[in-house]
Amino acid sequence: MSKAKEKKRAKKMKNQPSSVTYPSDSGPSHSETYFQNGGDKTFQRKKKDTHFETSQQSFTHQKPFHEMPKYVTVSPFVQARAAEMKAMLKAVTQKSSNTLVFQSLPRHMRRRAMSHNIKRLPRRLRELARIETEKPEHQKKDLPKSKCRKARRRRTNLVAEFNRRQKKNIWLETHIWHAKRFHMVKKWGYCLGDRPTTKCYRACYRAMTNHCLLQDLSYYCCLELVGKEEELLTALARMCNVDTGPTFAAISCLPGKRQGSLTLYRIDKYPEEALGPVTFIWKPTNKSDDSSQSRQLWIWTHPAFKKDILEELKTVFQCSEPMVTCNPEPVPTLPLEETKMYVAENIGQKRKRKSQGGETVAVPVKKIIGDGTRDSHQPYCWTSHTTGVVISDLTMEILRYRLIGPLSHCVLTEALKVASLHTEMDSGNSEITSWWIEKCRNSDQASVHLRQEATFELLQGLSPSDIPSGSVLGLTVGDPRVNLPKKRSKSMPHPEKYQENQEMKQLILGGVPAECAQSFLWDQNIRKSVTDTKMPEQELNLRRSELLVPGSHLDLGPQESKIPVLLVQHPGKIAGEDRPGWGSGWDIYLPKGWGMAFWLPFIYQGARIGGLREALKHSLYKRTPHVPHDYPDCPAGAQFAKELESNLLEKFKRRPPAKRANYVKHGTLAPFSCPWSKLTQDWEARSKNTKGIDAATIDNKACASGEQISCGLSSESHAEESPVMDALDQQREMSSQNMEIEEKEEEKATNVGKIEEGTLGHSFCVLRSKKLLKQVAIWCQPTSRKNRRIQHLLSNADQKELNEDALLSTYQRYPRAVVWISLSLLKKGSPELHTMICIPTEEDLSQLDKSQHFFGPQEPKHSDRFKGKVSKQKGIKKRVNSKKVTESSAPDTVNEHQDLVLGLWPEPLPDVPSHCSRVLLGFVTQGDFSLASGCGEALGFVSLAGLLEMLMFQPASKRGLVLLRNPGSLQYRFARLTVEV
Repeated sequence: MSKAKEKKRAKKMKNQPSSVTYPSDSGPSHSETYFQNGGDKTFQRKKKDTHFETSQQSFTHQKPFHEMPKYVTVSPFVQARAAEMKAMLKAVTQKSSNTLVFQSLPRHMRRRAMSHNIKRLPRRLRELARIETEKPEHQKKDLPKSKCRKARRRRTNLVAEFNRRQKKNIWLETHIWHAKRFHMVKKWGYCLGDRPTTKCYRACYRAMTNHCLLQDLSYYCCLELVGKEEELLTALARMCNVDTGPTFAAISCLPGKRQGSLTLYRIDKYPEEALGPVTFIWKPTNKSDDSSQSRQLWIWTHPAFKKDILEELKTVFQCSEPMVTCNPEPVPTLPLEETKMYVAENIGQKRKRKSQGGETVAVPVKKIIGDGTRDSHQPYCWTSHTTGVVISDLTMEILRYRLIGPLSHCVLTEALKVASLHTEMDSGNSEITSWWIEKCRNSDQASVHLRQEATFELLQGLSPSDIPSGSVLGLTVGDPRVNLPKKRSKSMPHPEKYQENQEMKQLILGGVPAECAQSFLWDQNIRKSVTDTKMPEQELNLRRSELLVPGSHLDLGPQESKIPVLLVQHPGKIAGEDRPGWGSGWDIYLPKGWGMAFWLPFIYQGARIGGLREALKHSLYKRTPHVPHDYPDCPAGAQFAKELESNLLEKFKRRPPAKRANYVKHGTLAPFSCPWSKLTQDWEARSKNTKGIDAATIDNKACASGEQISCGLSSESHAEESPVMDALDQQREMSSQNMEIEEKEEEKATNVGKIEEGTLGHSFCVLRSKKLLKQVAIWCQPTSRKNRRIQHLLSNADQKELNEDALLSTYQRYPRAVVWISLSLLKKGSPELHTMICIPTEEDLSQLDKSQHFFGPQEPKHSDRFKGKVSKQKGIKKRVNSKKVTESSAPDTVNEHQDLVLGLWPEPLPDVPSHCSRVLLGFVTQGDFSLASGCGEALGFVSLAGLLEMLMFQPASKRGLVLLRNPGSLQYRFARLTVEV
């Protein structure tokens, strides 16, 4: 028998009893020993061998064979038979394999029904199957009883299931619509649409450029501040600075007719410790209002920055105790919470309550409107006893849609109709328009409404970029579901409505008047009334079916809902000379509960829908920072960078080493993150070590002379030899130099780590001073491209020349600052995320002038000196797992190289700027091929000290030229650097 068969037989016979013997005083004999199957070497085989030997002896010596015993002892014989029967019964009850009872039958007798019905088995196996099914591991799990699909798709059960799923992540009111057409992602506590499932990348760009793109920005958070104007401005002034631009006290924003934007900082910490960008709107004041009365302020921020900003606001206003009276009403709870509402335990059952007669009445499940994750016991309103300021969290209480494109006005004017005035109460449903009738009876408010209607009609003949940025227009519109067209169409402008009158010119020059910015959306009671008295879709469809002419316009008269909205113009591309006003549009603010009622009419007017990806590309084409990608100095931006790095690193490790890039050989220190702190530290130490401009020039020339090999030979040798031979010579000559340089960097790595520990107290910051940014922007412009505007700026007395004094003063004020820049590639190439921005050498610039086909130098390959350490680490781990290394020596050896990954540079990083053949200046945070400009574009940050040092020593006609290199490539590309202000 082979070894495999022996293992198989041993596994099969492991539960069988061993040979049974009945012990006697005289020992085992032929007549009193009995056997049973079991074991490899049994007494049966011994018996056969003994019988064979005796037969051979009798044949040779001719002796008589052993005769049968003449008598049998009864008691030993019975005891032996009893033990044998007991062993046989035990063998019958025990299985000899891991198979089930019905699997032990021959294949032609097996049936599927035997696996769940014991009575279909043969009678001899039913008892064994019954014992087997009683074991806990073979019992069927109790699955939750779910109803059929028809029952699950009932509206009551669907709403109950949706309410349950909204407890973990907040759903927007357009979530169901997006979930059917978009790839959904969970970010910042919301479930949002990332990108459409259809191929519409270029179509969305055409909509932003030629028509209208619609986005749901209801996930943005609104913080309401109510208090005296002086108290609000005094406290908020400590969180911002005038150097960054207009603040909360701006003249254009304080009356309430413009929306402002700024970046908040921690209290008295400017220019460091930024919290994040916000937009704000003041509630307009009437002429009769006194300045000492309380003002209302809305601060809109991204949910990633909400927590830090809210905590800082509560600190600056000294809000210690929550204000219980301002708590918003708790949202409808889950069906599982029986104590709060009469909800059924299981989904699929209707909630029931008893009527006065004792009969049970089904109660429909209420749909969650707003934030489903809110706890009714948690405060969302805080007050200050010292200043009297009240801070309220209005997240998901006000919806926000964004329309982008030149025809946003057409979509708005076609989908929305201004509400008509009503002064008499209707006998039907008086609750719907009771607040509106009361407002219409006021002559002042009625005149303001008529003027708002006239201003809204003027918008149809204009583009959003024609109106001043941030203009606010308040409106009260009718139910947009009434004006829904029969089929989807593309709304286009009407040239006959465009008239160049005085009102049109006043609107273009001065914007919307302050009195037209008033809106009833600021009143919490009106918002609640509009949400609660919304006409259900079922009743609206019922009235449509009762029309005499099917498909005609449905006129509800005074019973039509009146919804207060707020229109806010958001500017497009402001900085730069090309495509001014591109990407401008309108933001519309709505009360909660009316999300889908406004969403579908906009779609029926031809608006295309975009998600988070389209918002990112919109900011890239506008060349504006995107939230939270481009705010690395904020806590939320740093957290986002860490999450992105972990995701990219995990994706990198999933691929085998032969199918992924070796970033050590490519000379990429940080392919998945941007080490801003390390970059600014190294540039600060670099500027201090140079001890002035002369030392910097020497360093730059030495770098240029030592790196000529990597970018090619001189012009004379370049004409004689071929480019292929040049590349081979470069690699041979640079191999020895790279080994020496990298060994020095490895020795300096430990020293760099010590330097970082001493400088951790000084974090980097993003330069947001408008005055200094304008100076840097002018310095980046080459002399050949200076237009009249730049010459006018240079002639201004406030502007300084780029000299040694200007550099030293900037170094002293901002030693560790980064500058927001935009990059445009000169020739082919498409920048990626975390692309490196480097300084070109003199040889690179000279070759760019000489050859039109010179796209950029090439980085020589670096040697991966960590490859041996990684293989050594793998060997140590294998020996530890196989217990070949002693317990004392194994942990120390493993911890020494536990962070090594093949292809990645381990911590701590060496000198970041001088790691490669070109001096590193910064990194790219957004990059792609731009459909707007027809070339590769990128946005990112560079070190201020490095940028000024580069501009100081670049020729006047070549200022602003940098090199870009993707993390997984060795090829550098030339790009034009500009500072957007």
